[in-house]
Amino acid sequence: MVSVKISALLLGAGALVSAAPAPTPTQAAQLKDRAASCTFSGANGAASASKSKASCATIVLSNVAVPSGTTLDLTGLNSGTTLIFEGTTSFGYKEWEGPLISVSGTKVTVKGASGHVIDGNGARWWDGKGSNSGKTKPKLFSAHSMKQSTISNLNIKNMPVQGFSINSATDLTLDHITIDNSAGDGTAKNTDAFDVGSSSGITISNANIKNQDDCLAINSGTNIHFVGGTCSGGHGLSIGSVGSRSDNTVDGVVIENSSISDSQNGVRVKTIYGATGKVTNVTYKDITLSNISKYGVVLEQDYENGSPTGTATNGVPITDLTLSGVKGSVASSATPVYILCGKGSCSDLKWGVAVTGGKKSTKCTNVPSGASC
Repeated sequence: MVSVKISALLLGAGALVSAAPAPTPTQAAQLKDRAASCTFSGANGAASASKSKASCATIVLSNVAVPSGTTLDLTGLNSGTTLIFEGTTSFGYKEWEGPLISVSGTKVTVKGASGHVIDGNGARWWDGKGSNSGKTKPKLFSAHSMKQSTISNLNIKNMPVQGFSINSATDLTLDHITIDNSAGDGTAKNTDAFDVGSSSGITISNANIKNQDDCLAINSGTNIHFVGGTCSGGHGLSIGSVGSRSDNTVDGVVIENSSISDSQNGVRVKTIYGATGKVTNVTYKDITLSNISKYGVVLEQDYENGSPTGTATNGVPITDLTLSGVKGSVASSATPVYILCGKGSCSDLKWGVAVTGGKKSTKCTNVPSGASC
């Protein structure tokens, strides 16, 4: 069902006397051709929204049921478009890579109405194997090539695998994003909340995440800020893994005022074995850890195919890394700090770590000056 509401332009007689010069024909055509608000719903809502997206200044998705194997395609939106999720957005089942939702454009505003939910219906795909094997599972939300845009107040649950893929984006803010994947504990895997690559000027604020993988994973990019986040159930706040991509530079990251609980890792910086690139100018500030099951703080340069090799290489140096006010505790069987660096490839560290509990590692290698393991 599609309903269109067009706002009228009213002009009083008194205003005619002092009115500004009339707009150019081009501007008038733009106002005339674009409806103020378009509402799409039901099983045909996704297709209708994609077809009509250029004609609407505001797009409301109300209880849209996206058919199986179909992307809710809102790419290439006109500058200044507002996109609102309302009611329940659901998705049909098919084994495919997705994404379930894709949005791109400049000066785009994406937000959720009160009481809405985006339900990825992940239980139909969860098989304990994630994106590595088993059923082919769709990613949830592609935020590629979004510029000077905002995504806010979205309520998401039950992602099949990864959540937000942020790539080739500039000046993008994601604020008050809630993801609850706790129903997938034990069966969901690779459910990263935010994967960032080849992007600049990204701010993620006030996120509330319950998942089974990285709360944040920055693979490449510059000028990235994560603040006020609450992460639980996953693999912590990560830089990397870095390497083996076309863009392997992470430069200018601040992750602050956030908590990580009931997770495998807390603070993590990981680079790929045998790769090249760099990680520099990264700050973790005021991070509180609780009940971390594996590593409280981990720096490792030995990743290969998503798993550690135990042997570090130095092709992706980690420099100018600040850990300030990183505190809290790990489980009794966990390791508070683990550092595995290549020779000379972790340097200029500022160390403010006070993580208690667990067992001290005996396998740290090439620990940089100032740090302790």
